[in-house]
Amino acid sequence: MVIEGFILVLSCLGVIQALFLCFYLFTLKKGNRKANAFLALVLLGLTIRIGKSVFHNYIEVDPRLRNLAISSILTVGPFLWFYGKALFEKQQMFSNRNYIHLIPFVLFVLCSPIIPNRGDLFSSITYSLVLLHFGIYLSICWRDILKITNDANPKLLKWYRNIVIGISLIWVLYLGIFVGFIPFYILGAISFSFLIYMFSYLLLKRHVFALEKYSNSRIDREASIKILNRVKELFENEKIYLDSSISLQIISQKLSVSSRELSQVINENEQKNFSEFVNHFRITKAKKLLVDSEYALEKIATVAYDCGFGNVTSFNLAFKAETQLTPSQYRTQFSAA
Repeated sequence: MVIEGFILVLSCLGVIQALFLCFYLFTLKKGNRKANAFLALVLLGLTIRIGKSVFHNYIEVDPRLRNLAISSILTVGPFLWFYGKALFEKQQMFSNRNYIHLIPFVLFVLCSPIIPNRGDLFSSITYSLVLLHFGIYLSICWRDILKITNDANPKLLKWYRNIVIGISLIWVLYLGIFVGFIPFYILGAISFSFLIYMFSYLLLKRHVFALEKYSNSRIDREASIKILNRVKELFENEKIYLDSSISLQIISQKLSVSSRELSQVINENEQKNFSEFVNHFRITKAKKLLVDSEYALEKIATVAYDCGFGNVTSFNLAFKAETQLTPSQYRTQFSAA
């Protein structure tokens, strides 16, 4: 009894949290709003289906209501696919004709009063077709992921791939329950709860929306890499990072690109902001100087200034953030080696 109560509470909390996420995404003003809406609809479709599982596991639900809940699964696959298109294609390329993929959902809703849901053969055939529909769209999403692997923003691609993995696991669980391989009907709802809490953590960190702010950028993946290579050549050849007054604006002027485009290039390809990117070069040089015999008697402050840092405090903080050691600890540990 205690275990059943715990499972019920966990499942209900997952459903409530999912509804909160849907509201959050629908009302979010930042990032790619079309993509946010599609992700909210994906979660809403799953939430309705999972909510039905929770209630049906404890109380008898009218067959017509069960059919309406099952119909929501017919929206998850298309909206998951739409979400990927909205993330990786220019917004103007998303055509309203894509909504034709929602026709099976509309037909299922209209016919829900007469669609059998009594656990008989016809009911099983109907549900198997719904699962097949879901599986087909998951396959399409995986096909698109493989197709854009070399061209898409790696961090954004990883985000989308993780979402597809999570939803694919939900599909596998319900398929296993349907064919009798998994005996616990409520397992799908429990897994969904854990999935939702994972999504909540990642969404509320908002790292994905930091990338989506560049969704209207004219720079494609190939151009982005070319600009990044030019930045690295500038840093390596001219050692411009040794200038403590270097800024995003100065670098962008040297490369004849806008500050926004340069920030995008560094953020997307290096997963760093401009300051972190510059500090990486400075710290790389600092690590060499700290173990250089000619610098053995020099103070840490001297190393900091010679590597482009304006003060010792910022040097210590940046160095430890990248190496997990203070400059003094690094010198002691690696000089002895």
